[in-house]
Amino acid sequence: MLSCLNLSRIWHRMREDVACVFERDPAARTVLEIVTAYPGVHAVWFHRLSHCLWRRGWYWSARFLSHVARWLTGIEIHPGARIGRRFFIDHGMGVVIGETAVIGDDCTLYHGVTLGGTTWQKGKRHPTLGNGVVVGAGAKILGPIKVGDNARIGSNSVVLKDVPPGATVVGIPAHVVSKASAARKAAIAKQLRFDAYGLSPDMPDPVAYAINHMLEHIQALDRQVEELRATLEKAGIPPPEIPLPPLESCELRDDVKDRNGSSS
Repeated sequence: MLSCLNLSRIWHRMREDVACVFERDPAARTVLEIVTAYPGVHAVWFHRLSHCLWRRGWYWSARFLSHVARWLTGIEIHPGARIGRRFFIDHGMGVVIGETAVIGDDCTLYHGVTLGGTTWQKGKRHPTLGNGVVVGAGAKILGPIKVGDNARIGSNSVVLKDVPPGATVVGIPAHVVSKASAARKAAIAKQLRFDAYGLSPDMPDPVAYAINHMLEHIQALDRQVEELRATLEKAGIPPPEIPLPPLESCELRDDVKDRNGSSS
């Protein structure tokens, strides 16, 4: 038991947990605030102790402690789940992590996330998350699937298949969004002052649904224009050069003002 509850190791892990909150939550102000008012941190600390009891074979004690943690934090983590270092649950209410789930280092989960199973059979039935995975609010990752390192799971997605490392998946059921497409959509959304990350056609918000499809339509038009320009250039017809505002710009009106000012 002493090897499991090494005080210096516990203190080091607790300091890591607090430090990772400062890195990932801009609302965090002081260590005292994190230690006393962050249920996601409390849930992780409770789990560390209950998991230690579980490994020692004290199953009832482990389950009872995890039940107390659920009552206090609104976060349910089975004591059998294996969780890596610097794990952060932001907000946390409604998070459920099953018995055979495995979570790597530096992962982040938002509220309403479920790492659940799809069978009543014993054995490995919950997901495995690699290092650096971020799971958006309300997402469901179900079954003994693997999510690769540094993958991103969009909000409200339902993931039923393996996710490759570094990929972004969205939708119900979740599908991989190409990195180039996701980056371009994010740039357009930033210019329009709209965050499209993690939206899918199945979401109930009609405004978000319409804007998300508008962004996809703009991307399709951009690809068609690029293909037309390439075809014209091959045919020896130089297309007209019309300057467009860069996607990286967040203030379109400032660009217009600058052009008007320079022309006057």
